[in-house]
Amino acid sequence: MRRRTARGLAAVLATAAVIATGVALSTTNASAATGGVTGYATQNGGTTGGQGGQVVKATTGTQINQALCNRASTSTPIIIQVEGTINHGNTADVSGSSCDVGNTLIDLKGVSNVTILGVGGGAVFDQIGIHIRESSNIIIQNVTIKNVKKSGSPTSNGGDAIGMESGVRNVWVDHTTLEASGGEAEGYDGLFDMKNDTKYVTLSYSILRNSERGGLVGSSETDVSNSFITYHHNLYQNLNSRVPLLRGGTAHVYNNHYSGIVESGINSRAGGKAKVDNNYFEDSKDVLGTFYTSERGTWQTSGNILDNVTWSATGTDNYPAGPAMASTTTVSIPYSYALDNASCVPTIVAQTAGANKGLQVSDGSCSVQTPSQNPTTPTTSPTTGPTDPGTSPAPGGTNLSIGAGADGSSKADGTSYGNVIDGNMSTYWSPSGTTGRVSVKWSTAKTIDTVNIREAAGYEGNIDNWQVVNNATGAVLASGTGAGVISFTAVSTTKVNFVITSASGTPRIAEFEVFA
Repeated sequence: MRRRTARGLAAVLATAAVIATGVALSTTNASAATGGVTGYATQNGGTTGGQGGQVVKATTGTQINQALCNRASTSTPIIIQVEGTINHGNTADVSGSSCDVGNTLIDLKGVSNVTILGVGGGAVFDQIGIHIRESSNIIIQNVTIKNVKKSGSPTSNGGDAIGMESGVRNVWVDHTTLEASGGEAEGYDGLFDMKNDTKYVTLSYSILRNSERGGLVGSSETDVSNSFITYHHNLYQNLNSRVPLLRGGTAHVYNNHYSGIVESGINSRAGGKAKVDNNYFEDSKDVLGTFYTSERGTWQTSGNILDNVTWSATGTDNYPAGPAMASTTTVSIPYSYALDNASCVPTIVAQTAGANKGLQVSDGSCSVQTPSQNPTTPTTSPTTGPTDPGTSPAPGGTNLSIGAGADGSSKADGTSYGNVIDGNMSTYWSPSGTTGRVSVKWSTAKTIDTVNIREAAGYEGNIDNWQVVNNATGAVLASGTGAGVISFTAVSTTKVNFVITSASGTPRIAEFEVFA
């Protein structure tokens, strides 16, 4: 890293003085596991994407659309492994009851439980953006999206690399590279936009660069229904503004490296609240404040380093937070997180942020580590079509269902509760209708934290909504859609229930495996 200017060093010392006088450099609940979903995407039930679902390999946009459209329902979990270049030339519209896709963008519309994961030599979405609308539980990881235009040719997604709108919930975007080659005059818009009631989103370990606009939260001063967004360990480089533009709502911005922000940085306005922790701001202007409006926002700051940051004067529609960057509100964060010291943020972010970095993460102590277990890596091998979940290896450890007992609420003719605990994929239990309960039980309590629901061959994807319930207390341990591996906080119990609350076809559970 280059030497700091005298002005930058003075700003660093000023920040240190603020810390010493009571704005402490916090490591709030510094126990978050590395390598998994983080930030606000862990709230509201969490974000698992297509975990436990079928695995599809895609090398074209058409194949991505086919993977979405060939699912049993719009909520059937799926992991789409992408390799190669996706562009307009290899993306065609596809019909299906479980999708609403197009040929000019990758459209995740009205769907849930989807992971798009770059693999192999890398995944590049070239001039074609990803649009998330009326959807939930989405993961986008290890991909590059570049040069998406709203004018000129070709156009895609309103010029946004990734755009979210209309009731979107629980999205985790991680280890991505989002970039343009200019600003609005060249046809580009935002790199990471949210509007019209989008909540519980995390952007982590990503690069946003070479654009006029990083990303907005809220499309206007009246669109203030968007909230609960985390931005951490990202590189914002050579951007004019909107890093982010926050209209209303709450954002947590920590351990990011800002370099070459030309006009304005974190723009909290229209009642927005930003918690700004341990970021490194370098060679930039007006990195925090309310800009271009009289509808002001607020912020809470701690531990940030300012290196050659300049500030404009306060005036009409211009309210910079600097040079002191004093807090104007307090923001309570509901999840665990670990803060790297701001001094090492440029190094950590350079090593970890962006696609094709091995999904490396910070350990929260200024060191880099490779996750020992990547939650979005499927347990089945890539194929050109859906895999049979029945062939997926079970989670590690002993299957506690073998030798246990079983019962339930109902069973179809010719089926047995005991068939889900016999280790035989050719036998199965079905409820007498499309809903019902099957349970595994023991004579003495077992400590458990994972179940694996394996559907019979030919009936994969029929289970829609379910709950895992601790029979002893009635507590819901987990809920979701689709069969597969389900993890939850460890409990000690003598009986665990799998309750099917809706299905798109006749459920057939071959095995109900339970693990510690």
